[in-house]
Amino acid sequence: MNVKWVNRRKSSHTRRVCMLIAALAITTLSATFDRVDAMDVWRTEDAVSATPADMFADLDAAHPCQFGPPSVPLRLAEAVNRALCGSPKTREAWANVKVQSAAVGAANSAYLPTVTANLQDVRDNTATDVRGYPSLSSANRSTVYSGSVAANWVLYDFGGRKAAQTNARALLAAALANQNATLQTMFSNVATDYYAAQAAAGKLRSAGETERIARDSFIAASARVTHGVAAISDRLQAETSYAQATFNRVKAEGDLSSTRGVLAADMNLRPDQPLTIPEIDDGVMPDEEFIASIGKMIDEAQSTHPAIAAARAKLDAAVANEQQTRAEGLPTLSLVAKVSQNNQPASLGLGEPQFAANGRDWYVGVQVQIPLFDGFSRTYKVRGAHAQVELQRDTLDEARQQVALDVWRSYQSLQTNTKNARTTAALKNIAQRSFDVAKHRYAAGVGSILELLSAQKALSEAQQQGVQALADWHAARIQLAAKMGQLSLDDLRSEQTR
Repeated sequence: MNVKWVNRRKSSHTRRVCMLIAALAITTLSATFDRVDAMDVWRTEDAVSATPADMFADLDAAHPCQFGPPSVPLRLAEAVNRALCGSPKTREAWANVKVQSAAVGAANSAYLPTVTANLQDVRDNTATDVRGYPSLSSANRSTVYSGSVAANWVLYDFGGRKAAQTNARALLAAALANQNATLQTMFSNVATDYYAAQAAAGKLRSAGETERIARDSFIAASARVTHGVAAISDRLQAETSYAQATFNRVKAEGDLSSTRGVLAADMNLRPDQPLTIPEIDDGVMPDEEFIASIGKMIDEAQSTHPAIAAARAKLDAAVANEQQTRAEGLPTLSLVAKVSQNNQPASLGLGEPQFAANGRDWYVGVQVQIPLFDGFSRTYKVRGAHAQVELQRDTLDEARQQVALDVWRSYQSLQTNTKNARTTAALKNIAQRSFDVAKHRYAAGVGSILELLSAQKALSEAQQQGVQALADWHAARIQLAAKMGQLSLDDLRSEQTR
């Protein structure tokens, strides 16, 4: 008797150890499948770029989106890469692509069966006390275990899974297009701020040159007044012009500091970060690269612009969502299976002792689920999904109109800035010659101080306009490419070589 009891204890202990090992193995396997970086059986991560900057990430860097101190001088390519890698907007768009790519994987997984395991090992203490009939009372203490494995495989659902898959893929396409649109917008904004800083640096240089010229004019006027060949008013007017030039130079210094701070903030740096920006090359003349048929440019933008692609993908997703909502109200056909085992004690009846027993159960079959009535909620869900389709159609039309208007405005701005850049180049040349003549005439005593100061002012204004016009032309080129949705690495390379 004692030997049998020991054997039973050993058998029970061995069985419980085996169940524990099986539970740990299943838990480990489940955790492996659920790990974020475990595996990508559907290869959805292929749609996710390696960095938030996507196609604009680092032209030559071995480690994308990893930067040291800003280069000296800071080039547009580096400024754009820093901004695109660190901007919260671009990182948000990048994260949304990750979310939607995972949703595609989840939609694909609906075509696979699901398997669930359930293991239980408990200490059971059951007592029944029948008043007045002690013979019917019973008490039982036992260790009960049970284990089961169930499988479910949806075979047919009238297109519900297919619609969900289409919806997820369309939303992923919309997220990718939105990421591209965000990058294009950020690129153009950073380029605009970069050229604004370049223009401020050029204006400061011009203001410094104007201040030097004004000082020379003041010295010349003072000398003539000292020698009695000019009235005191000449020196006062020259001194006034010199003071005004100094004021303009100080203001230009403040404007440069401000624009540099904005550019630093674009790159997620402190506004007081020292930046050295190359000067705008006066030798670069505007070209006719983007001067083409405006109608053709609008048509091209409306067919390829990422904002329109995103709106079109969202419309496809809304259509698929409506189909999925309708399919959810239709029957589903599934293959089901289950196998289970337990050692639940058995009793022949009330008052009878319980006996050790082993129970087994399994089944394999086909299950049909038919929704019959859901309180009319499906009707309203379908109506809501259809309304979302109409909303996305209107959003797509609005996106087309906005892109056409943006391209039109950018095209006109580029044409204007191209003409202005060429005009100011000629104006600067004329103003320089006019100042040289006025300066020579005043030194020879045949010209007035008003003539000299007027020519000096005209030269200063021409220099300022020339710097601003050239910066505006550079920015307008980038803006037009962005509004057409065609900014690429070539734009970074072309600007880097200027």
